Amino acid sequence: MKSFDIPDYYRSNIITPLKEFRRKRDKLKRDFTPTLLDFGPIRFFIARHFGFCYGVENAVEIAYKAIAENPDKRIFLLSEMIHNPDVNADLQERGVRFLMDTRGNQLVPWSDLTPDDVVIIPAFGTTLEIQQQLAAIGLDVAKYDTTCPFVEKVWNKASQIGQKNYTVVVHGKPTHEETRATFSHSKEAAPTVVVKDMAQTQRLARYITGEGSANEFYTEFAGQYSDGFDPVRDLQRIGVVNQTTMLASDTQGIADYLKQVMIRRYSLQPAEVEAHFANTRDTLCYATNDNQDATYALLNYPAHPDEADFAIVAGGYNSSNTSHIVELCAEKLPTYFIESAQKILSDKLIRHFNGHTKQEIVTENYIPETRPISVLLTCGASCPDAVVEGILLRLVGFFPDARPVEDVMSEFAGL
Repeated sequence: MKSFDIPDYYRSNIITPLKEFRRKRDKLKRDFTPTLLDFGPIRFFIARHFGFCYGVENAVEIAYKAIAENPDKRIFLLSEMIHNPDVNADLQERGVRFLMDTRGNQLVPWSDLTPDDVVIIPAFGTTLEIQQQLAAIGLDVAKYDTTCPFVEKVWNKASQIGQKNYTVVVHGKPTHEETRATFSHSKEAAPTVVVKDMAQTQRLARYITGEGSANEFYTEFAGQYSDGFDPVRDLQRIGVVNQTTMLASDTQGIADYLKQVMIRRYSLQPAEVEAHFANTRDTLCYATNDNQDATYALLNYPAHPDEADFAIVAGGYNSSNTSHIVELCAEKLPTYFIESAQKILSDKLIRHFNGHTKQEIVTENYIPETRPISVLLTCGASCPDAVVEGILLRLVGFFPDARPVEDVMSEFAGL
């Protein structure tokens, strides 16, 4: 696998070598059991896969390369490089400015840009309309394009099935940068509609079966379908692609559901299914899948059935893939979604993000009195190893009788 040039301050003296230790002993990635770091009064079960994925490392490398290669130029990012506050703040401190916020609202007018400026395309990609806008200004949009190759894979699949006269159903959050980009690319090749979840997918099924009228569709899916979309004509042949940071099981569930709707609607035999439903399984992102599978394994590891006290999930609050990991953990045990160790205010108080209210809240007495304490620890795909280390060390610091880090790490040969 390619090695990326990532700034050292994103790496960790604990987490990075631990991940490498696991990688060398499981090159085929078949072992999803978590890693145990036992400090005595507190122990951590750390997910097998988490943190910077291929696409994120590629984006970070290109962004810092752009800064190094253009010391005398203005450098802009279309929006956040990735959904991690530490990375974005560091880029801003180095003079990089955002052209838009994550919802696509303009922060710097296009008219302020000149052909001499540098514009970085974030890992989520961008729309064809924005690419054309930048090209019209005279900017080289390809030089520092950090679009994740797995996002581009989804675009390519959408184009391929569009050429075969399928309509593309995108599973994603309609306002997310990646979904907006995928929608833009997809609609050039095929009629396209976005569904945000299974509930909305079930509503879409009403228009496949003819239970809902076209006018109802246009109202219900306003802003989520391509120009000229005709639900009667365009929902006869469909294929499902995804926003790569969604839960893979949710995307597959949506695809399986719509497939069955088509089978019933057209009384299809197995050999006839592809006449109305395209096979798009290969659009699921490997890194998202690995991180989610590792989270399932973390939650179901035999060493701590019903014994883990709480989970810590680190990442940006607007990170889609991280929020789904939080959802998985929260189904099983108290889970605290935090951006960094700074949110751990003391051994009594923790400030964390509530995904339902979209606000930070403070929880008291999150560490129980019993000993030892068992903590499940993981993070999203855009979270640096250094952030995870900071959280671990912050929690260990509350236990004066904890084993030294060096002693714990010495149990891993070669570290």
